Amino acid sequence: MGATSSSYNYNLLLPSYYNLLGATGKIPPDNLTTPLFMANLASIHWSQGRAEEAEQLDLYMVEKSKTKLGDDHPETLSCMGNLASTYSDQGRWEEAERLQIQVIEIRKTKFGEHHPDTLSCMGNLASTYSDQGRWEEAEQLQIQVLEIYEMTLGEHHPNTLTSIANLASIYSNQGRQEEVEKLNVYVIGIRKTKLGSDHHDTLTSIANLASAYSQQGRWGEAEQLFVQVIEIRKTKLGEHHPMTLKSIANLAYVYSHQGRWGQAEKLFMQIIEICKIKLGGDRPDTLASVANLASVYLDQGRWEEAEQLLIQVIETRKMKHGSDHPNTLTSMANLAVSYMSQCRWEEAEKLLIQVIETRKTKIGGDHPHTLTSMANLASTYRKRGRQQEAEQLDVYVIGIRKTKLGSDHPDTLTSIVNLASEYLDQGRWKKAKQLLLQAKETRKMKLGSPSHDDQYDQSGIDILDQGR
Repeated sequence: MGATSSSYNYNLLLPSYYNLLGATGKIPPDNLTTPLFMANLASIHWSQGRAEEAEQLDLYMVEKSKTKLGDDHPETLSCMGNLASTYSDQGRWEEAERLQIQVIEIRKTKFGEHHPDTLSCMGNLASTYSDQGRWEEAEQLQIQVLEIYEMTLGEHHPNTLTSIANLASIYSNQGRQEEVEKLNVYVIGIRKTKLGSDHHDTLTSIANLASAYSQQGRWGEAEQLFVQVIEIRKTKLGEHHPMTLKSIANLAYVYSHQGRWGQAEKLFMQIIEICKIKLGGDRPDTLASVANLASVYLDQGRWEEAEQLLIQVIETRKMKHGSDHPNTLTSMANLAVSYMSQCRWEEAEKLLIQVIETRKTKIGGDHPHTLTSMANLASTYRKRGRQQEAEQLDVYVIGIRKTKLGSDHPDTLTSIVNLASEYLDQGRWKKAKQLLLQAKETRKMKLGSPSHDDQYDQSGIDILDQGR
């Protein structure tokens, strides 16, 4: 969402806002409809899953400001920025992008490229590019913003540090984990010195570093950092605060990947109960926690329980946000994975095709999420004996991932191994061996000596030699 005074305790705030609106609950008189007031009210609606009402409020404020103040007035531009944020929250990134570019151009003309509001909008546009998987554009824009902040505000200014953290997030999506770690460690060091170890921004940076460790499979280090963040947030904010719950969810994610499913399940169920009481069963945060619990069940092979939860989440998300919302599509994709795990190939294929077609329209055929669904569809084709279709999809996914992410990105290497499996099924031993060797060497260069459970290890290549 756009600028708000607080993003928490929405249910407590809502009665106060409606008192200001009056008994009818209609749009308030002109003296009350400040951008901040309406942005906060729109945020409340969004937090409750009332996306259409949030959008209506933002649209109203844009039109009202344009009429009363003009298209290029600062308040009008703020309202347009809030509407762009609402579009982004709904997964309507093309609409968000168009608005953000429009606002940036006006702000550059009126206030200059170095104005804080201009830079803030440029940072938001970089986030929109990231949401669409346009990492290079996001990186270029974020670096531009960062350099201006460093020049005008200094290397240690909060805005500069936030830009560095945002750049680290972009690098993470590109699989550039060493750079991610370096940037996060740098930001943590400065924030600890300037703000203290228990400051909100410092804790956010520590949590980001923990997430980077998770991406690298460094689960022990990630766990230590998340536990540290949770303990401080419990003390500072309370056990039921949204930021505390988010950190607990991250720890549960780590437990799940460590095979500590009982602990992961316990934490996710705890979060769900708190979210249901504080927010309601159909709120975005509650649904996200239910979806996470379903993932834990999937990891344990508890297909029926996972399926029940995912169907529940999908139905609610369709009703609240629509069939083409990113979160709805993610749940549908996870349900397809559940079907695949149960060898229900026809159901998986049908669902994956639906997800892919929608994602192509919404975010493009080269977005990482679209490519993941395509890779899963290729696996489904392979299991159904449709080798040519599987191969075509695998080759397509590899090509895009090499271009977008690089040849040494984990997702690219996974696709190469999938194609090798396809060649193996076809009896094309030589090609399969070449691909596995390529993946093995690339991963070795990236990470050092492979571990005992490396999916590209020598034993697999030896088997190929025996099969020729």
